[in-house]
Amino acid sequence: MTAGRTVNSQTVHWCTPLKYVDAVRKVLGGRIALDPCSNEWSIVHAETEYRLPEHDGLRESWDFPTIYVNPPYGSDKERGTTIKHWLYKCAYAHKNHGSEVLALVPVATNTSHWKEYVWGRATAVCFLYDTRLRFLVEGKDEGKGAPMSCAMIYWNKKIEKFMKIFSEFGAVVDLRPLQNKIIGGRRRFNQPRLFDDI
Repeated sequence: MTAGRTVNSQTVHWCTPLKYVDAVRKVLGGRIALDPCSNEWSIVHAETEYRLPEHDGLRESWDFPTIYVNPPYGSDKERGTTIKHWLYKCAYAHKNHGSEVLALVPVATNTSHWKEYVWGRATAVCFLYDTRLRFLVEGKDEGKGAPMSCAMIYWNKKIEKFMKIFSEFGAVVDLRPLQNKIIGGRRRFNQPRLFDDI
C-alpha cells in the first residue's frame, strides 16, 4: 500500500474495515451498486464487483448510481496504473454519469491526483481519526495499521448526510467552495495517460 511511496506489502488485498463499510452503506442509502476494485475477501458485497487481477475495473464502465472504491494504493507495474487512475475514474463517474461516489484513499494532499480529482471536483472529504487505519488483510483483522493517514472522499450532492455520518470518524471538510476555482493552474479535466485512448 502506498501513496506514491515504496510498496510496504506483498498483498493487494487490503479490505475496508466493517465500520467504514457500514458508514458508506448509510451514506448511499443502503445500496452499493459498484465496487470496481473488489477481491474475494471483500465485505463490501456490492451488486456489481470487478475483481483484480481477473477483471480490471479501470477498463470497465462506472455508469452506476452508487460506487464505493478502496483502490490499490501502490502502482500496478503490469497495467501501468496508480491511484491517480482510480481517482480520475471516481471524478469522471460523478461528472459524466451523476454517480454518487465514495473512495477510501491515503492522505496525499499535495499530489497531482488530489489537485486534479479531489480539490475542485469532490464535494467533501473526511480526514479519518484512525491515523493508522487497520485494514482487513485478506479478510482477517491482522492488527497492523496502514503506514499513512487515510481519508474518505465524497463526490455528490448529499453533503449534509455525508457530514453527519462521517463526522463520527474524522474531521469532515466541505469542498464545494473549491469547485469553481482553478486548482494547480489547470482548467480542464485531464485524463491520466492510460485513458488517452478511451
